[in-house]
Amino acid sequence: MLDLAILGLLQEGDLHGYEIRRRLRQSLGLVSNVSFGTLYPALARLEAAGAVRSVAPLAPTSEAPSGPATGSLSGELAALRARRSTLARPKRSKKVYRLTDEGRVLFTELLADTGAGDDARAFSLRLSLGRHLTVEARTRLLERQHDRVALRLAEVTDAASSAELDSYARCVVEHQADTLSNDLAWLERLIAAERASQHQPTTTSGRHAVAPANS
Repeated sequence: MLDLAILGLLQEGDLHGYEIRRRLRQSLGLVSNVSFGTLYPALARLEAAGAVRSVAPLAPTSEAPSGPATGSLSGELAALRARRSTLARPKRSKKVYRLTDEGRVLFTELLADTGAGDDARAFSLRLSLGRHLTVEARTRLLERQHDRVALRLAEVTDAASSAELDSYARCVVEHQADTLSNDLAWLERLIAAERASQHQPTTTSGRHAVAPANS
């Protein structure tokens, strides 16, 4: 799942490791607790597979800016010390990663592979990358999740009617049922929006214009 998330972010352009982690936390919150100890081995694995490659970042300038002449000996000495201090600072370059053609193929395969780890977290990640799917593929993704949530809701509803539950256990089960009911209604709105978009004209990029479902 992390490989899919990284490749999805690199679809937007070159990124260094710190920026990838930041976007994983902010844009794809489902993997928000990924550590550098997990991220960099994943990047190394993708690089070894030819899915990404490192590119040289912009070289930092080694010349310190010079200010206007002060006209005094003390001012000139202070400016000289400032320039020497700037030049003495180590320049830390960040390794920048770029998606390759092989990486684009792998991203498409991973995004379409709903059989592996097709759970709630995998669904959330694929839906967050839904702009890279066709409207038909997005609809299928939503329908599969709808079926899973509907099945789980039926199980929880049966459990709520059990005479073995005390009042505290019952309120927990009923809360689960309410949450699942809300999820089901949300999915139904999204599915309706996707189906409606199939009858809308395509954009210049060939994609259907999808109106967001009301939350």
